[in-house]
Amino acid sequence: MSMRPLRYSIVLDHDPDSLPRVSFIKRKLKLRDALLCSYHPNEVKFSELTIDNFRMLQCLEWEPSGSFYQSNGNGISIPWSNIGQSGPHQGSIRVNYYSQEISDPTLPPNPRKAVLYSPSTTHFIAVLATMCEELPADGVLLIYLSASGASNYGADNIQTNMTQSDAVCDDSLGGLNIGSHGNGVFNLIYPCDLLPFTRKPLFLIIDSDNSKAFQGINKGEKGEPIAILLSPTSSYPTPHNNTIDPRIPNGSQFTSFLTSPLQSLIILLGISGSDIQMENLNKAQNILSSCLDKWGEMLASLDSIHPVWAQVLEDPFIRRLLLRFIFCRAILSLYAPISGKKEYVPECSPPLPNAFLPTTPLSIGTISQIADIFGATTMFNI
Repeated sequence: MSMRPLRYSIVLDHDPDSLPRVSFIKRKLKLRDALLCSYHPNEVKFSELTIDNFRMLQCLEWEPSGSFYQSNGNGISIPWSNIGQSGPHQGSIRVNYYSQEISDPTLPPNPRKAVLYSPSTTHFIAVLATMCEELPADGVLLIYLSASGASNYGADNIQTNMTQSDAVCDDSLGGLNIGSHGNGVFNLIYPCDLLPFTRKPLFLIIDSDNSKAFQGINKGEKGEPIAILLSPTSSYPTPHNNTIDPRIPNGSQFTSFLTSPLQSLIILLGISGSDIQMENLNKAQNILSSCLDKWGEMLASLDSIHPVWAQVLEDPFIRRLLLRFIFCRAILSLYAPISGKKEYVPECSPPLPNAFLPTTPLSIGTISQIADIFGATTMFNI
């Protein structure tokens, strides 16, 4: 359906040198490393690479430029042998960074990535600690977690009189089930497990039906607030996937919006790819791109934006994820079948300025134009 690559293309996206500059902040960080962990028991995967991890992995790569393709006329093969894997039979703890063996000298180096599937809690924390230790001074570490929520095992006594800091470490809120190592807490990641690593700049993406458990991290951080994107706690079934949990087996709706927003919208509307004319698809993509560009310019110019966001806006990968999050939030907020239901709307922390709310004229106008192209205007409260 979509002809756009998941990777960052300087032809279809923006050249990093042409991105709007954030003049009101001195500290500027770049995405240097990423830890990707996805586990859903029934999700489709390639070996131990899940669909969610694959999408995010590709989204954090540079698409080789035209000159690179011209000089490599025999085509490009993509090896997967260096993906860091873990599971019930992993050996000693190790960190294998995914490194694609196709490098375009005209582009910056790709961020390093560690990809984990079904790790134990101790393995995950060990890898995270190593990556934080090696993070450059000008770097930010992206942590992506896609997993089902899980309640705490053995949380019999729940305290009701807690400080904000205590609430972050309240395991009764539950966590994420990232593995299949028998039963108990050896599979779970709690919000408080991440607190020691907030001494370094982090960009956290939680895609789970228990994402709200991680809302309080910025109330108990050890160093500085971190940038957080939280998925909806419920996903609306699409007409072609009328299951209780649309995450399984085709991957997460939220991750799909972050990596391929227009295609995700079309799937949400229940439109078959074979029914879409390429001309209409290109029109919709141009409207979306124009809106994302305007949001990007606004983000860079508003001094009311939180420094946590401002310091990463000049990184092309993080900037693109944040802009797509704003679009995703607008779509799910205005989509008529779920409008007004907070459990279907993603959140971010720290909050963005009101200029990026779904009810602004730019958001409504963009969605209205795209919906009109696909004959779906009545499906939105606009």
